[in-house]
Amino acid sequence: MKRTATSVWKGSGQEGQGTLDTQSGVFKNQPYSFRTRFKNEEGKEGTNPEELIAAAHAGCFNMALSVALGKSGYTPDELRTEAAVSLEKQGEGFAVTRSVLTLTAKVPNIKQDEFDKIAKGAKENCPISKLLNCTIELNSELK
Repeated sequence: MKRTATSVWKGSGQEGQGTLDTQSGVFKNQPYSFRTRFKNEEGKEGTNPEELIAAAHAGCFNMALSVALGKSGYTPDELRTEAAVSLEKQGEGFAVTRSVLTLTAKVPNIKQDEFDKIAKGAKENCPISKLLNCTIELNSELK
């Protein structure tokens, strides 16, 4: 299986701007720029690579956790995960240094220790976790 996305960038690194398109069509000419990445703290002016990584990580983790719970005989009512991806200056460039997954889960009839074990396994084995070369933390609350 392959999935594709295309970026088109025009202009210099700090004054230029780009667009993103995805195979699914979810993004069509989605704007991004130096400003939307580094200067727009509230994140409302356009997307950036770290936001897209966070979305991919949260979505992948939830799917992996749902599958793992199912293999153990549980069906979640809801898995809500926020991924917070940190981009930090390192030397001459930048690096993604951390992804913090904050999970709130509603899973009937599961005990906390079993849930924690399954969630930890999902964190370690979801494909996006395996892709990321950074610290990955999981904070979870079982309701």
